[in-house]
Amino acid sequence: MAERHVLGLSGGKDSAALAVYMRDHHPELDIDYFFTDTGEELPEVYEFLGRLEGYLGKPIARLNPRRDFGFWLREYKHFLPSAQTRWCTRKLKLAPFEQWVRPWLAAGDKVTSYVAIRADEDYREGYAAKADNLFVKLPFREAGIDKSGIIDILESSGVGYPKYYEWRSRSGCTFCFFQQKIEWVRLKERHPDAFKAAKDLEKDALEHGSPFTWSKGESLSELEQPERIEAIKSEYEVRRLRLRKSIPINPLRPVKLCPEDIDDIYGEDEGGGACLICHK
Repeated sequence: MAERHVLGLSGGKDSAALAVYMRDHHPELDIDYFFTDTGEELPEVYEFLGRLEGYLGKPIARLNPRRDFGFWLREYKHFLPSAQTRWCTRKLKLAPFEQWVRPWLAAGDKVTSYVAIRADEDYREGYAAKADNLFVKLPFREAGIDKSGIIDILESSGVGYPKYYEWRSRSGCTFCFFQQKIEWVRLKERHPDAFKAAKDLEKDALEHGSPFTWSKGESLSELEQPERIEAIKSEYEVRRLRLRKSIPINPLRPVKLCPEDIDDIYGEDEGGGACLICHK
């Protein structure tokens, strides 16, 4: 029997900061870092993982599911995943992780998984372990590290943020249904091919009777109309300015925002509650 330590990276800022934190504060631990690749990630995610590998000084294991998104879409009768039916998370994220650690658990090894839930996220829970020798630890919560703290970690380490934070607030698939509408607009502007692929998937799903569209209340074909894009941008700008005015000024500890904190602007009004394993 052996002790194993694993830390999952989503391509997002919190899990990256946790990897940096664990490397700097617990160098005695031999941590296996992993990324569960759906094959539908943003190119900026892969670039960021490469930068993070350089800081960690060791490779990040890519867990590629044997069956891709297209396979599972057919299995689910062309019905798109949604907040109510998150089959993408179960089949493309959780299952590959469980398959990866299964031999260790079967051998009786003690496996500790480190999850990037912050101290200011009391409403979040970590992965529910399904084996007696699989343990979940939340180092940020234990150390009292909040959102400002993880931003400090990334900035001071030189790792910085993924480039997609210039326009998007979460990692995950290019067509993640938890995206805000402004993020769909920016996906069309930044990665038009990925937007078109998502639109084609949606069209196929609707033709097969799927009750869901990628963006709540409207299809991507409707969302991409020029007048609708202008309305989405205008609404976003109003909310952004309102948020900036509401932030209290504290010269002793200025509030830091990431380059793009869309979740802060929208809160839980639109697209909140994204899957923990995908975007942390």
